[in-house]
Parts: sequence; C-alpha cells; structure tokens
Amino acid sequence: MGFALKLYEAFEDLGKDKAAIAEYVESRRAATSEELKETELKLRAQIEETRKELREAELRLQGEIETVRLELRKEIEGLRVEVARVKADLVKWMFLFWIGQILALVGILKWMF
Repeated sequence: MGFALKLYEAFEDLGKDKAAIAEYVESRRAATSEELKETELKLRAQIEETRKELREAELRLQGEIETVRLELRKEIEGLRVEVARVKADLVKWMFLFWIGQILALVGILKWMF
C-alpha cells in the first residue's frame, strides 16, 4: 500500500508531469530491485547457515546411532552368552534326567526278572 500511496502523491505533487512520474517509478523500481537483492543475499546466507546446522546435526545423530549400535551389539553378545549358558544347563539336566530314567528302568527290569 505504501508504494501505491506514494505514487498517488507523486501524481498530485507533480501535476501529472510524465517525465517526473516516470523517474519516480524508475527510482522505486531500482530501490525495490536493490531490496530484493539484499533480501536474496540474506536468504542465501540463512539457507547456508541452516545447511551447516543440518550437517552438524546429521553428524551428531550418526555418532549417537553408532553409539546405540555398539551398545546393542554388546547386549546381543551378552544375550548370546546367556543363551549358551542356559543351553548347557539344559543339556546337563536332560542328561541327568535320562540317566535317572535308564537306571529306574534297569532297576524295574532286574526286579521283574
């Protein structure tokens, strides 16, 4: 709205002098062009800063992910050791159970014959 108001005021003040109006419009266009260039440069700087921050965040996240992976590997290895221990215990108890069953069967057979 500011530009339109200034343009209207320029029409009134200049008494419809076309050359002066054209000069005013051209100066506003140049000023607007400069403002656009400045805005573009600021936006480019902000975009570059955001990219930099994103790269830093990505590197931090990759580090954290690697830390979690290492922790998971340790936990999985611990679970494997625990499963192997439980498996060994089960085999031991199964062996004792079957030895007991065989001895009981042998005892029953001896008693019967």
